[in-house]
Amino acid sequence: MKELSARKCVPCEGGVPPLTPAKAKLLRKQLHKDWRIAKDSKSLTRSLKFKDFYRTMGFANAVAYIANTEDHHPDLELGYDYCHITFATHSIGGLSDNDFICAAKVDRL
Repeated sequence: MKELSARKCVPCEGGVPPLTPAKAKLLRKQLHKDWRIAKDSKSLTRSLKFKDFYRTMGFANAVAYIANTEDHHPDLELGYDYCHITFATHSIGGLSDNDFICAAKVDRL
């Protein structure tokens, strides 16, 4: 199987089921240990700390570049020295391979 970070997101406009909790947990093992699957298995989150605002914004901009390139966009919450990332595939009401692909690309930053 191709490494997650080497894969490309595919458009998802609904009509497909979200990943099962078991499949999501299996994919989660391929990511940095700080990624967490929500208890309801509908989102994937990670929180990061930075030295200062400049580094936080540099990271957020890099995440935005990945999201734009993959056409799969996370929710970001950020401040002076932190960034919280949440991936979810809203059109299916849960997680898809796209969430894990993008998380793997974020891990490479």
